[in-house]
Amino acid sequence: MISYARQNPQDEPATGAPPADDHIAPAPRVSVQAFCETVETAAAVQAGGEDRRLGKAHLKIQMGGMAAAIEAYRSAPTPNVIVLESDVRTDILAGLDQLATVCDAGTRVVVIGRINDVALYRELVRRGVSDYVIAPVTAIDVVRSICNLFSAPEAKSVGRIVAIVGAKGGVGASTIAHNVAWAIARDLAMDSVVADLDLAFGTAGLDYNQDPPQGIADAVFSPDRVDTAFIDRLLSKCTDHLSLLAAPATLERVYDFGAEAFDSIFDTLRTTMPCIVLDVPHQWSGWTKRALIGADDILIVASPDLANLRNTKNIYDLLKAARPNDRAPLYCLNQVGVPKRPEINAGEFAKAIESQPIAAIPFDPQMFGSAANNGQMIAEISASHRTTEMFLQMAQRLMGRSESKKSRGSFLSPLIDKLRGK
Repeated sequence: MISYARQNPQDEPATGAPPADDHIAPAPRVSVQAFCETVETAAAVQAGGEDRRLGKAHLKIQMGGMAAAIEAYRSAPTPNVIVLESDVRTDILAGLDQLATVCDAGTRVVVIGRINDVALYRELVRRGVSDYVIAPVTAIDVVRSICNLFSAPEAKSVGRIVAIVGAKGGVGASTIAHNVAWAIARDLAMDSVVADLDLAFGTAGLDYNQDPPQGIADAVFSPDRVDTAFIDRLLSKCTDHLSLLAAPATLERVYDFGAEAFDSIFDTLRTTMPCIVLDVPHQWSGWTKRALIGADDILIVASPDLANLRNTKNIYDLLKAARPNDRAPLYCLNQVGVPKRPEINAGEFAKAIESQPIAAIPFDPQMFGSAANNGQMIAEISASHRTTEMFLQMAQRLMGRSESKKSRGSFLSPLIDKLRGK
């Protein structure tokens, strides 16, 4: 039998990247086989398969639709997920009945069709179809449908990774990462963890006034031990909602890693924490690139000079191209207004990058210096300071809290609206 997993019919395709609050958790390591009838749908499925959230899935695409699927599985086991395109109502229902006779238990089926009809949807549900998507589909429709098969609707907010990186060394990216994480945890009341990825020189422990005996190095050098319980033991509690996975900040070891060195750590954190803030060091390696591309949202921190402008544009363009179904990276300017220093203003940055900075944080050596030396956040030193408000606004942008929620339509929307009206 085809197993029941989820029903979420969609009335209209997504266009472009999803809204900031449309968090789609990555799919696990599963096999997906798609049987398409049109080249347009095949292209959309192929593009979806290249999305970072389906990076662990093994995708195979064939033409021929329902008939090809039935024939293929007469002599071969079925994968974890089958994606079927079918346009005719009678063909869909009759084909599913035949498919059920050759389908392995536990296989989940996603149907792509052009018939927007409640009666058909109910019949599909009765036959155990996991999702029904209205064509034409886009890559993000495919990503959302497959990924949501493996995440409960109530857990959509869990596991959001925010990566913060400096466009150049010394621009204050770590300070901003730690203060933004503090605002997410305190002001947005989200359980969060800061992962300090600068193992040799990380400052998160200093900034949060923590000196834990263990941290992220214990996990990255013992990948076979990484699980939820092990990571929990490595976390240092900063506040009720904020924890720290600290860097050792020692030089006894050389921290050369493979591109996938942090994957198991990030995957484990996703299962237990609603928000993970990655403090990414300013270096370019396989694992830093992978961490940035794999994040749900990215913030680039830059100072207002030419080298920062060049680097910000390079990082922004690369990440935007590598993540076509995600929101574009965000960036902010820091240390703005240093006395007697020529600067490139925000307008010039926006013109070159073709995107406005989300904040321009003024140069304030007295306040930031005091915070760093005392192991405090800016909000602890001056809760009403305008920079404190900037960190909150940045936290809201990164969490999608400051943008209006765009819900996708469904067959049940009119009924839900009526119930809400009552």
